[in-house]
Amino acid sequence: MLDGCIFCKISSGEIKVDMLYEDDSIVAFRDIDPQAPQHILVIPKEHIPTLDDVSPEDAGLLGHMLLKARDIASKLGMDKGYRIVVNCNSDGGQEVFHIHVHLLGGRQMKWPPG
Repeated sequence: MLDGCIFCKISSGEIKVDMLYEDDSIVAFRDIDPQAPQHILVIPKEHIPTLDDVSPEDAGLLGHMLLKARDIASKLGMDKGYRIVVNCNSDGGQEVFHIHVHLLGGRQMKWPPG
């Protein structure tokens, strides 16, 4: 855990949120500033700052995050579709430097995303 990282505090239970999913390696919860009717964050418990910091050994973790995002989308009834977003670094829109997947759904998505 990195001191001061809000996602580390959430994944360790130090900050309480309404968990939608949790296992030994990841947690999922609703974004506090939703950009769609359904906006879920899926994060690893391990602190990895950005996608640029992922190693080949993390491939299984990333796949697990995506598969659980898919499962959560199904559970929440996003059968018309959803979007998965991973922002990387400041210019990519990343605000919290702990890798995370945004699962967005419940409305028609536009392209380009902005």
